[in-house]
Amino acid sequence: MEAIYIPFLLKLPEHTHIIDINECIEGLETLTPVRGRLQLTHQGNYLEVLAKAETIITLTCDRCLQQYNHRLSLDVSELVWLDESANQPDTGPLERETLLEDLVETLPPDGHFEPNTWLYEQLCLAIPPRQLCDSNCPGIPISDNTTTPYTDRRWQALEALKGQLPG
Repeated sequence: MEAIYIPFLLKLPEHTHIIDINECIEGLETLTPVRGRLQLTHQGNYLEVLAKAETIITLTCDRCLQQYNHRLSLDVSELVWLDESANQPDTGPLERETLLEDLVETLPPDGHFEPNTWLYEQLCLAIPPRQLCDSNCPGIPISDNTTTPYTDRRWQALEALKGQLPG
């Protein structure tokens, strides 16, 4: 998918551009191409981005460390504000309080929207933080091998020296 020039959206009917997605996203390892639809609408001072997509990824279970396939589905929408100062360097202090209303995505009104980057970020956010192959996964089996105590060979020389000491 190519970058979309934001002013170009104003020339389209209803200021809307719809992209059918059927490709692999760079940087995201998937078993199947990402399939779905992305809709980008210019609303004057913001872009409305809607996406429905899915793919299959391979994850590693946090309990048993086995790999399993997971269907990754998206049904998201986001407002991207158009602001002239979006690409300006931040010259403020290194530490400062960030207000809740400052936590928004912004782009310059005459800039480009990168659908691949946006889709990659949304798919990464959709990956479950707790990765379990099954809700009843028992984890790694631990054998109850208490018959032979574990000895570290590196301590054998110290044990021999300890045996030579009087008392």
